[in-house]
Amino acid sequence: MTGADVVFGLLGLVTLAGAVLVVTARNVIHAALWLVVSLGGLAGCYLVLTAEFVAWVQVLIYIGAVVVLMLFGAMLTRAPIGHVQDLDSRNRPVAAVAAAATAGLLGTLVVSAFKGAYVDVHHVAIGDGRELGGAIFRWFVLPFEVASVLLLAALVGAIVLTRREI
Repeated sequence: MTGADVVFGLLGLVTLAGAVLVVTARNVIHAALWLVVSLGGLAGCYLVLTAEFVAWVQVLIYIGAVVVLMLFGAMLTRAPIGHVQDLDSRNRPVAAVAAAATAGLLGTLVVSAFKGAYVDVHHVAIGDGRELGGAIFRWFVLPFEVASVLLLAALVGAIVLTRREI
C-alpha cells in the first residue's frame, strides 16, 4: 500500500461523510456546504489519480456553478432555511425503503447497461485531457446534458413550489 492509496482512501472517506451529511442535514444551506466538502473530496480523488483536468472541471463546474446555483435558488425562493415542523412526516421508513429499492434498481440498470463499456487509456499519457475530452464528448454527451436539464428542472420546480401568491 502506497501513500497515494492512503490519501485516496482518506479522501474517499471525506467524500462519503460529506455525502451522508448532505442528505441528512435539516438546513438547506448546511446541505449545500456539505455538498461542497463532498465534491471537493472527489476532486482530490481525481488529483490522486493524476486526472488534473477532471479535477479542475469538478472544482470549477460542480463546486463553482452547481453549488452557487443551489444557494441562489434557496435565496431566490425564500425557502425556509431552518427546521420546519410542518415538513416532518411519519413516513420516513417507507421513504427509506423506496429510496433503497430505487437505488438498487438504478444500480442494477447501470451495471447491466455499461458492463461491456470501457475507455481504453493504456496507450494515453497520464493526465492527457485530449483523450478524456474526446471520450466524454463522443460517448457521454447525452448523460451530461440530461444532468444539466435535471438541475434546471429542479431549480424551476423549487421556484414554483415555494412561490407565494400576491
